[in-house]
Amino acid sequence: MSDVKLLGVSKRYEGADPERPALDHLDLTIPSGELVVLVGPSGCGKSTTLRIIAGLEEATTGTVLIGERDVTEVPPAQRDIAMVFQSYALYPHMTVFDNLAFALRMQKMPRAEIEGRVKRAAEALGIDRFLNRKPKALSGGQRQRVAIGRAVVRDPKVFLFDEPLSNLDAKLRGEMRKEIARIHQRSQTTSVYVTHDQVEAMTLADRIVVLKDGVLQQVGSPLDVYQRPANRFVAGFFGTPAMNFLPARVDASAKPEAAYRGSSGSHRVTATGQGFSLSVPASDKVSTDIVLGIRPEAISLAATDDGARISANVELREVLGAEVLLHMRSEAGPLTVRTDAHADAREGDNLTVWLDQQAVHLFDAKTEVRL
Repeated sequence: MSDVKLLGVSKRYEGADPERPALDHLDLTIPSGELVVLVGPSGCGKSTTLRIIAGLEEATTGTVLIGERDVTEVPPAQRDIAMVFQSYALYPHMTVFDNLAFALRMQKMPRAEIEGRVKRAAEALGIDRFLNRKPKALSGGQRQRVAIGRAVVRDPKVFLFDEPLSNLDAKLRGEMRKEIARIHQRSQTTSVYVTHDQVEAMTLADRIVVLKDGVLQQVGSPLDVYQRPANRFVAGFFGTPAMNFLPARVDASAKPEAAYRGSSGSHRVTATGQGFSLSVPASDKVSTDIVLGIRPEAISLAATDDGARISANVELREVLGAEVLLHMRSEAGPLTVRTDAHADAREGDNLTVWLDQQAVHLFDAKTEVRL
């Protein structure tokens, strides 16, 4: 196993806006044995980062280390990495066995060892029955298992996954996520996984790396990123449905009152928005103009002792089986509420909903940084 380090890595494509690099001075360490997921919207730089690690793209500036070895100028074939692509990239004229064995044969590995590695990988991935078939005789999920198996048999220092599940349907994606997680648990090989799917990121990652416009936004465990987002972008990107954002103001001259002590005992002050007010933690960091973030599950239709109320009109009701999403309009702006499927709320109803004051996230209105 080897760690991966990117030191001051930037990428600027010829003819592109010089003020908007594809990757902007990225410093990132991926510890040995971790599965790290690079996530963000299209064009954020996640695939560029992966391709620079693989050697398929040349960094404009910066250094790439795998273990203690500087591989910045090393060709891809000599980096001891294995990559799984979105498009499977199987040889159509070869059988599954030959696809799995191809890289090992190129390394002049003994035949017995090749057969042993291929057999173990095929059994682990549940494709041992298909070793004599060609890719056209396989389903999409089976082809992706072959693509993953081709990487596994090489026993590389680093696995690289470039959105490997995006061509599969929802059920197969769920199955393959579990398969990739099991492979990583067994091998403990350093792995870098690229996706725009937050569910994949949350369920697979030891740590998540969030990128936007080529700039690193946050690195942390899935729970850290979800519960303590570094800024408004991260808060809005993670969570389905997305976090609600409400503009508000805090009276900078007001002193914290004992009456506003929260359950943790910390002093709190009042934040006021259009049609609502609630208490927030008092801090030197809290500016006058803020944005309150609250997740749909932290808004209740029933009155709560520590809740702040706001009136809203139900515009749309989405039934998700055991749960219902209520899309609402309030004076403060749009609200999405996640509630029980048995809730009586219907389109057109005017309701009072209650915001959990202890679950509110605070962001500076100008910088959008977490307060």
